[in-house]
Amino acid sequence: MSKDKKVKEKPTDSKKEFLQDLTSFMQVKGFVWGPSPEIYGGSAGFYTYAPLGKLLKNRVEEIIRKTLHTQEFFEVECPIVMERKVWEASGHLSGFTDAMITCSKCNATFRLDHLLEEKYPESKNFKKPEQYLTFIKEKDIKCPNCQSDFKPEIKKHDLMMKTKIGIDQEAYNRPETATTTYLPFLRFTDFFRKKPIFGVFQIGKAFRNELSPRQHIVRMREFTQAEAQLFIKKELKNEFPKYKTIENDVLPLWDYKKQEKNQKPENNKIKDALVKGFFKSQAYAWTITIAYKLFINMGIPADKIRLRQHFPDEKAFYADDAWDVEIKTKSFGWIEVCGVHDRTDYDLKQHSKHSKIELEAFDEATGKKYVPHVLEIAFGTDRPVFALLDCFYDKKEKEQGKTTFKIPYHLSPIPLAIFPLLKKPELIDKACEIYNKLSKGFLCVYDESGAIGRRYLRAAETGTAFCITIDFDTLEKKPETITIRDRDTEKQVRVKTSELKETLRALIGGEKKFSELK
Repeated sequence: MSKDKKVKEKPTDSKKEFLQDLTSFMQVKGFVWGPSPEIYGGSAGFYTYAPLGKLLKNRVEEIIRKTLHTQEFFEVECPIVMERKVWEASGHLSGFTDAMITCSKCNATFRLDHLLEEKYPESKNFKKPEQYLTFIKEKDIKCPNCQSDFKPEIKKHDLMMKTKIGIDQEAYNRPETATTTYLPFLRFTDFFRKKPIFGVFQIGKAFRNELSPRQHIVRMREFTQAEAQLFIKKELKNEFPKYKTIENDVLPLWDYKKQEKNQKPENNKIKDALVKGFFKSQAYAWTITIAYKLFINMGIPADKIRLRQHFPDEKAFYADDAWDVEIKTKSFGWIEVCGVHDRTDYDLKQHSKHSKIELEAFDEATGKKYVPHVLEIAFGTDRPVFALLDCFYDKKEKEQGKTTFKIPYHLSPIPLAIFPLLKKPELIDKACEIYNKLSKGFLCVYDESGAIGRRYLRAAETGTAFCITIDFDTLEKKPETITIRDRDTEKQVRVKTSELKETLRALIGGEKKFSELK
């Protein structure tokens, strides 16, 4: 039994209702708008990150950079558009397609996997068009739009977005960032002074001409990828210097045998997982641990993350190891957010073959050339952003539709809000003074409109971590103090104005808990 035969979660009415509430919240509060452009009716698979959504996405990308930088990955930025020969070499032009089928009456076209997988998960195990056609006939599956029969043929839909360079040079928007990262390999070897292990990563746009995009920003036609590539001499994969730093870490592993038996993931120490054969090398074990830490650092709760092993017949033919990071959402159940692959030396050899340039490294110790292997962490920033919104958005019906967005403090799109208690000139002047000082070190907003309770609610709805309130005690008592209000507990504490910046920095950075303030 392969993983394709496991029961797939079906959307329930409660999930659909939650998703409707969530997407409404995203639009109204300024996180995500679309499909875009809305004034022209919108095109599926294209969304606009509104002001708060863009700030949240920036926070996620900052964490990615910080996490990878601490592991000595260096960021690069490669072109989005590449000529045809690049994608011929990578295999995208011949194999980057989706199977589709068309209604015989209304001519509506559907992706086969989207049409069948929710109701018939066993269909995902089919390899040949004839299997799909026989299954559709046996089950008497009709067009969802008009209930007519489908045409007896399956066509391939090309996911590549074609364009031109200059007058007539055929080119394509990249469908992922990895390929463009491999191409400067010889430059990398010079930059890294011929080291046998080095890492690079990219964060940038990629494009896929999806036939029927769905699941909001989880699946788009234009999206942001973040992919890290570890180049390593093959012989060092099981003599990996950083392995000792993670061998006792624990990961929630869902190997394919547990999937076959419908068993739950199990926590394993890295060193035990290697002994059990879950991972084939120390370097891969380290790489998947870094991938897991990326999502933990983004603020995804550990109990909502699992690592799923690919089945042997599911892995790409060139992959030596392959696991996915999955996150459990309230909207769609478990969604894949990251793939971790040992790509061996496949990519460098392919581009060497097609470019007629030897993409090899030089081992100064042996005086010999070699083609490194590549361990890849392939993910994006849109899905974790959606997961954070899905996870921390909360609507309390009993409190007259009160909503909160309890995102971890370090991810708050706007960490601080500054309020004068009342719309009095002396309070406003002091509040503006505090705002001007704090805005030099923090992103914050100033708000004096409406009752103070309403302002607190507005701040909580957008995820603001702390509200700073200036009242008459601030003006009249010495030493000068100010009120900090915690979003999650709704408790308030007075602190000295002179200690405000230091206190807020510790609270937002997680170095101090609000309950520790006196």
